[in-house]
Amino acid sequence: MLSQNVLGNPHSANPTSTAMTDYVESARRYVLKYFNAEDDYICVFTLNASGALKLVGEAFPFAPGGRYLATYDNHNSVNGIREFAKSKGAEVDYTPLTSPDLRIDLGKLADRLSEADPDKPNLFAFPAQSNFSGVKHSLHIIEEARSKGWKVLLDAAAFVPTNRLDLQAVKPDFVSLSFYKMFGFPTGVGALLIRKSAYGVLQRPWFAGGTVNFTSVQARAHMLYVGEAAFEDGTLNYLSIPAVEVGLKHLEKVGVETIGERVRCLADWLLTELLSLKHSNGRPAIRIYGPTTTQSRGATLTLNVYDAEGHLLDYRRVEELAGGQGISLRTGCFCNPGTGEIAEGLTEDDMIAGYSLKEDINLQSFVKLLQVRGQNKSAGAIRASFGIASNFADAWHFIEFLRGFQDQTQPTIGEVTFDIQSCRVIRDGS
Repeated sequence: MLSQNVLGNPHSANPTSTAMTDYVESARRYVLKYFNAEDDYICVFTLNASGALKLVGEAFPFAPGGRYLATYDNHNSVNGIREFAKSKGAEVDYTPLTSPDLRIDLGKLADRLSEADPDKPNLFAFPAQSNFSGVKHSLHIIEEARSKGWKVLLDAAAFVPTNRLDLQAVKPDFVSLSFYKMFGFPTGVGALLIRKSAYGVLQRPWFAGGTVNFTSVQARAHMLYVGEAAFEDGTLNYLSIPAVEVGLKHLEKVGVETIGERVRCLADWLLTELLSLKHSNGRPAIRIYGPTTTQSRGATLTLNVYDAEGHLLDYRRVEELAGGQGISLRTGCFCNPGTGEIAEGLTEDDMIAGYSLKEDINLQSFVKLLQVRGQNKSAGAIRASFGIASNFADAWHFIEFLRGFQDQTQPTIGEVTFDIQSCRVIRDGS
């Protein structure tokens, strides 16, 4: 497409712009078709899933008497919406998880949902699938929440790469998506799906290039477009958006149900093998966070490695050693602190102690703080995820790698040799 066309910013009517507009709008229609949302939703293209979530947070009419309810199991981009709610005087609350399976406590959720005044603006946000534990939370709670006066924001970023989301079967008010998580390319393109019946609730706090139908400097007034254009600030990533349609067609060709069953089988085998890994004294070498079966869970597995005496091995060193064998793992809290705190038993006192370090707080200092407090707790974990490109060899190599930690200790595996600053490892370019 790029080699055979001259394409321009779609905010115009010249030939290069209209050609690009056709590509963008074709992709938009296909997104809605893929999620069976053509009649009831509009599709807003964003920079990523976080951008989609921010659009909801800044435009939702939080007010005194209203509520923002999230779960302990939420990505930080969902947690961040609480700052918009707090600044507008709304009450912020979290609904807890059960332990050790890390599922939403449905009884306590029902209680919190019932506390809302249905005449006030209330927003409930939760993930269809946990990006920490892989738990698939029940989508039936969408209708329960809506029946009690809540608008519902569904974070579907971790769910849709391997599961079908039918927006005729379940009808959240807002859905956030990330396309690179679904098929790898393009990065820098996400989407917010807005149910048409909820569109009028949102009140944008600003306007930008491309979002207005009329604006005046002298009159100091503006009129937003109606529809998705009112939320698409500035110039879209228009040369990448057509790849979204290509990617969705690829998923359809393979079959998302086929992908889901394949990764379920891989996760089931890996869970069984992980639970069987023991030291010579019979103690388990691996601790799995969340469900240990594939019932109502996706193919994201989070774990930590322990020595024969039950002492935690530094997950950062495990990641480093895995990288040496060509195995890419994710470590840390995965931008999901709530689930990590519950999974590892970190208390409010632990977290307050961390904040007492003020500007010196970072991952390294918090790990040391936990050690000084004499607690065998972790500030993070190891995550292995399966997707469309995964195969059995990937799972087998991972297990063989972990077997190497049987009867090992922290001194025998060595200390981590790199520092992580702001979630990034910066290497010397020389």
